[in-house]
Amino acid sequence: MLKKILIFLWSLALASSVWGAAAAGNGQGLDTNTASATTAATRVSNDAAERRLEGERRFHENCGRCHAAPHKFPPRMMATIVRHMRVRAMITDEDMHLILDYMTQ
Repeated sequence: MLKKILIFLWSLALASSVWGAAAAGNGQGLDTNTASATTAATRVSNDAAERRLEGERRFHENCGRCHAAPHKFPPRMMATIVRHMRVRAMITDEDMHLILDYMTQ
């Protein structure tokens, strides 16, 4: 029983020293992780906004000749519509995905 308690205390001490070293990092602490997570989230939202704008541009180039932008449909319905129109309008797979991103946002 004493052996189990000593092993538990040793593992607890080891875990706390590892956690303390990880928290200290390179002297920058946990704020760096939070800042990098915020930066990554901002980058993702900027990428999504750029994809949406590119999708809107491609919608007007490819679809806008015959169609005005429709009202919002559920994403599954819009995906079916875009896939069917892709064949008729002969747009690329990339164009289809960008247009779909624009239409479902």
